[in-house]
Amino acid sequence: MRSAFIVAIAALGFTATAAQAQDTATSSNGTSFRGIRIEANAGGDRFQSQGNHNDKFGYGGTVGFDGQIGDRIVIGAEGSYWRANEWNENCSSAGVNATVCHKSFDEYGAAVRAGVLATPQLLIFAKGGYVSNEQRKRVDAPAGGYYDHFRTDGYQVGGGVEYSFTGEETRMPVYANVQYVRSQYNDHTARQRVMAGVGIRFR
Repeated sequence: MRSAFIVAIAALGFTATAAQAQDTATSSNGTSFRGIRIEANAGGDRFQSQGNHNDKFGYGGTVGFDGQIGDRIVIGAEGSYWRANEWNENCSSAGVNATVCHKSFDEYGAAVRAGVLATPQLLIFAKGGYVSNEQRKRVDAPAGGYYDHFRTDGYQVGGGVEYSFTGEETRMPVYANVQYVRSQYNDHTARQRVMAGVGIRFR
């Protein structure tokens, strides 16, 4: 897992550097979709495992960097954290008086984001990258149980729209977004998020 995470972070750093270099050649169009950004996220969390799913409220945060290519293309990198409120768990029957429970804890992600400016203040974007999720699997049975606490890696894909409330002349532009993100883990579990975000850019 560590080697995969290091490769993902290196890829993000390369993407951010490339976007920053391209940003110097950008013509001015009044947009503020450039620079370092920090945002808070909250919304619906669906954890899927064992053919079941459970829906809960979730929250987290994102730190990213965006650069601009030409007048309309925005590309950047981001790191994210997400968790369901009081975690998220699926339980199902595994025979007579036996129960299997699969629980999801914190998720960490690293992604590349690219989008098109519909207007100088409205960005339509897609993203994809790496995720790592802490999980627990527990079997309760009269004849004896089973317990395993582990981390599983995977990938994320998603997209959304983002709106900037202030123009490029503002030192710290404020923005908001809504997005859908799906995380597919290597142990055949998955997570879906529909969330809103509010953030600030540092120019």
